[in-house]
Formats: sequence, C-alpha cells, structure tokens
Amino acid sequence: MKRDDAQRFIDHLLRLKEQDRGALAALRHSLAFAPGDDPKAFPYVERFVGRDWHSADARRLALYAVAGLFAAHPVVHDRSLPAALGKLLRDKDRPSLELRFRALLEADADGLMPHLRQSVSLLSVDGLGYDHAGLLADLAVWLDERSDPAWRDDVKRRWARAFYGALQADDAVDATTTPTTAP
Repeated sequence: MKRDDAQRFIDHLLRLKEQDRGALAALRHSLAFAPGDDPKAFPYVERFVGRDWHSADARRLALYAVAGLFAAHPVVHDRSLPAALGKLLRDKDRPSLELRFRALLEADADGLMPHLRQSVSLLSVDGLGYDHAGLLADLAVWLDERSDPAWRDDVKRRWARAFYGALQADDAVDATTTPTTAP
C-alpha cells in the first residue's frame, strides 16, 4: 500500500474522530471480529478498498485492522508502533513488554491481531501515539501470506530495530518511519 493512500485513510479516521464518535465506537467494536468481518465497520472502511481487492486481500484486512486499532487509541505520532513500544519499555522498565514484543514479532498473520490489540492497549494507558499510516503499510505486507516471506521478514527486522533502538534514547533513529513498499 502506498504511503499517500495510507495517509489519506488515516486523515479520514482523524475526521471521524472529530466529527463522528459513533463511527469510532463501531470501529472499536470491530476489534472483536477478524479484520473485515464486522458489517458495522463497512461504511467507514470499504470506500478505501480497491475495486479489484478480494475479501481476504491483505490490503483490505490491513485497513480494517488499523481502523479498529486507531479507534481504540486515536493518538497520532510520527514514531512507529514498535518505537512507541520501545519508548514505553524504556520509560516504565517492565520486562514483560519485551516478551510481548517478541511474541508480536513471532506472530503469523492469523495470530497477529491479539498481539496488536494488546500493544495498542498498553500504549493507550500511557497516552503514547504512533504512526498509523506506517502501521497500515506494514500490515499490508505482514498479513499477505501469499507474498514473498522475505518482505515480511524485512518488516519484522525494521520493527526490531525500531523497538530496540528506542530503548537507547529519546532521539534514537526510528527505522520504520519510512516503510519500504514491497514490489
């Protein structure tokens, strides 16, 4: 998914945050379902789905996943999700956060959402935002089980660099702020 398309979708979610609390409630509720399975979320997401995308297209699933996660914690920041988690670990010194992050990195497409919901919930408690557009681009790769495994591995390596880099200092380089697009 192109960064511009991802940002356009996040801008849509930001408008919903400001103008339609019911939409955010519906999107939050959609987290109880597999991405793309809650009909109450369709009005807010389907308009961004490409005409040629099938119901299990990874890009479609990524849109629904990010919409629900955004609704659960609509705080936007330019740092990536893993960098935000690394900052949380550095600030709170809870070793279980590292174990949770490792479990997130080991998750396959089917097991990823529970780990992401938990991670976003932890960030929400401390009010730490993250780059939703970057997450959308990364999930479009991660959730595509038909893509080259090297692309998923690249996302995971960038996430690991961002997470562990954030443990070093506030101004640590975030390796995922400019996600690469898979060919």
